[in-house]
Amino acid sequence: MITLTDQAVVKLKELLAQENDPDLCLRVFVRPGGCDGFSYGMTFASDVEEGDQVIERGGVRVLVDKNSQLQLRGAEIDYVTSVTATGFAIRNPNAVSTCGCGHSFKTREETGVPEPCGEEAEAKA
Repeated sequence: MITLTDQAVVKLKELLAQENDPDLCLRVFVRPGGCDGFSYGMTFASDVEEGDQVIERGGVRVLVDKNSQLQLRGAEIDYVTSVTATGFAIRNPNAVSTCGCGHSFKTREETGVPEPCGEEAEAKA
């Protein structure tokens, strides 16, 4: 199960209130790619799909699709503010390695499909 820190709940409430749609949830997912094999993704969604895990905390709901649940099992979503970055961060105990930017990872069971990131990815586009 994924957990949310207090800071993540506060920020999510703020962002969801701006959207003015009481049915919106945060959808968190894993997709192939990124420099270490898998990348995290987040978007707002209003539909709960078959197989979704629904996590509720502090008045916000987070959805995780069936394919992403195994790779995100036990993960924590936080909202961090630092000198170098501000935004949501995922602490994933299943990740055996992560790239320098922290948005890409691989697990012991699955390595994903690594793709270049940073300047290499921009040159490719």
